[in-house]
Amino acid sequence: MTTQFATFAGGCFWCMVKPFDEQPGIKSVLSGYTGGHVENPTYEQVCSEKTGHLEAVQIAFDPEVYPYEQLVELYWTLIDPTDAGGQFYDRGQSYSTAIFYDNEQQKEMAEASKARLEASGKFHAPIAVKILPAKTFYVAEEYHQHYYKKNPAHYNRYSVGSGRVAFIEQHWGQK
Repeated sequence: MTTQFATFAGGCFWCMVKPFDEQPGIKSVLSGYTGGHVENPTYEQVCSEKTGHLEAVQIAFDPEVYPYEQLVELYWTLIDPTDAGGQFYDRGQSYSTAIFYDNEQQKEMAEASKARLEASGKFHAPIAVKILPAKTFYVAEEYHQHYYKKNPAHYNRYSVGSGRVAFIEQHWGQK
């Protein structure tokens, strides 16, 4: 069984874990930080907007069960791909969106998927998600891991209150 990795930034990492966690072939989903210039950043440092890191999730998956292309397609349905300033309630560079690719094949698949989304006419604004080479992924503090399981009431209030749930229902037709 092969394990590959996919890394996506989609705003608050709390809201990015559960949808991936629920898919077959997913071995783990970790919340963390990537894309910046500070080694082993803390949550507070990343929130300061001085590290260059984005909140992200890193997914270990079996591509025979759940291919990378499907992960990218699911990713689009979890975000507002046109928002370059953050995601929903969360504003700032650390909450911006990106697909971090591990190899040329992932890069090509991500770029092709982005081009299909742009061509679909689903959104009137340009797709703002960056496609970037993967950098070191730093696992976030334990209290951030699988937040939806540890604090389900707060997670649900946050995902609804941030506007994420309404946006997803309106644009992607799912909860």
